[in-house]
Order: sequence, then C-alpha cells, then structure tokens
Amino acid sequence: MRTDINAVAVIGAGSIGGSWSALALAKGLTVHAADPDPATEERLRTAITAHLAELATDEETLDRLHVHSDPAEAAAAADLVIESGPERVDVKRELFAVLDEAAAADVVLASSSSGFGPSAFQDACRHPERVVVAHPFNPPHLVPLVEVVGGRTTSEETIAATMKVMTLLGRRPVRVRAELPGHVVNRLQAALWREAYDLVRRGAITVADLDQAVASGPGLRWALLGPIATQHLSGGPGGLTHVLEHLGPPMVDWWDDLGTPHLTPELSEQLVEGVREEMGGRERDLLARRDRALSELIALKQRAGLTDLADAEKGM
Repeated sequence: MRTDINAVAVIGAGSIGGSWSALALAKGLTVHAADPDPATEERLRTAITAHLAELATDEETLDRLHVHSDPAEAAAAADLVIESGPERVDVKRELFAVLDEAAAADVVLASSSSGFGPSAFQDACRHPERVVVAHPFNPPHLVPLVEVVGGRTTSEETIAATMKVMTLLGRRPVRVRAELPGHVVNRLQAALWREAYDLVRRGAITVADLDQAVASGPGLRWALLGPIATQHLSGGPGGLTHVLEHLGPPMVDWWDDLGTPHLTPELSEQLVEGVREEMGGRERDLLARRDRALSELIALKQRAGLTDLADAEKGM
C-alpha cells in the first residue's frame, strides 16, 4: 500500500471532509475533493480558508485544491482516499464500490465512519483488503486523534500504511483491534453522556453545572493524560494497584448505581433547554475560542512531552 502521499481524495465535502481537506493542504498535499452538491466549491473554499487561518497556513495553499462532482474522478487522481460521506451503510457500500474501481490497486481506501466497521461495506469492493476505517475526532484539522479499524478482510499492510500516513499527516493514530459500534472513543463518550443525562434527569445537577464540573475537574487532567494513566498517578507510590485495592470496591458500588436513562421527549427538551441557557446564544464565539484554545493546548502538550507515552506501541 502507498505511503508516499502527494495527492489525497476527500469524498464528501461536509464539515469533516472540509477539515480533512484543510489538513492535507496544510501538509503540502494536493487535494481532490468530491461532492455532488453544485454549491460545494464555494462553501468548501470558505470553510478551508477559515481552517487554514487556524493552522497559520497561507491561503495560496488553496491553489492545490481541486473540486469534482464525480468521486471516481477524484479517487483516480489520489495516493490516498478518505471517504467522509453520509453515515449510512447503503451509501457507503455504493460509494466504496465506485472508489474501488477508480483508485489504483495500491491506494488505501479509508472511511471516516464514526460508528461502522469496514466489514459493513468492504465486501462491495473487488479489493476489500485495502479498505479501512480512519475515524477522526472533530475537527480533524485540529484534533490529532484518529482511530484505525480493520475489517474481516483488511490486510495488515493496509493497517500499517494507514497508521504511517496518519502519522505523516501529524495525527495520533490508535489501532482499534475489534469492530465495535462506535469504535472506542465514541463508546467512552456515550458512557459519560449516559450518566450525565441521567444525573440531569434526576435533578442532581443542572446542565451548566455538569459541564463546568467536568471541564474544571477531570476534563483538565484527561486532556493531558488518559483516564487510566491519570488514575494510576493518583495512587501515589502504589499506583493503580493501590487505587484498585482501596478504591475499587466503592467504584463497583458506583457502577451498580449508574443510571440507564431513556431518551424521552421530556429528557431531550430538558437537555436542550439546559444547554440553551448555558450557551446564551454565544455558540459561534465559543466555538472559535474553543478551537483557538485547542491549538494552544496541543502545542503545550508537545512542549511538555505529554504526547509520546504510547509511541512504542504505534503500528504494533
């Protein structure tokens, strides 16, 4: 599989596709973006211009952007294909059959799917071994995480090539070794949201206070080290062994008391009204400030040497 990448095809020019495109352009690559919407080019160039400003990249980079309505045309010109289309299996099966016919046989076909494993659509291809999921964390041009997931017939060569290419793009790929709905990170998020929603439903805390509690407490530590590494460091000299021996049994009691909420119309309205009050109409401003802070936080982690703990595991 190719790892010497000069041109990337991004199939689907929505928010994820636009973000992938900006990242590839910022890394000096040519981008062939494909989307059937006639309004794609103007919308995409506007979005990428904003992303490039966040990446402190000159707008002249847009000279390397080519927009197509035909996904096959984009795939035929690429050394790597990243699909970011609708999250529907029928659409992905149809799309990957087209991409597989168009792309050179040694080109990785990667899907941004947030929940489906490659086995759900790779059998629509004549070369299913080169189909993989490379699930980014939104927005991909800023957040470095990419989950790499193989399917039943994905080759180890494809996995290794995807890990290498994502690293060359400045991402932090992690290999997910089982096909699970939502992969790993979305399942972790779903577990937190599940209990968060239930705590709001119970009236234990407001939406605003819950967000403040996570952002001002454990979220600060989790942004620097993961939850298990953080738990280990909290155990003093005994580390995780001490934590599990002394705090493990109470934690099991907490697990048993965790809620199983149903997303009723009443709970949905309670959550929406709570976050509406919290935001106060400042969504666009908060999003811009959040993304600036993300860039600064990532740079800080790099300077502090807090991004390399698992490097020995990369590609294993």
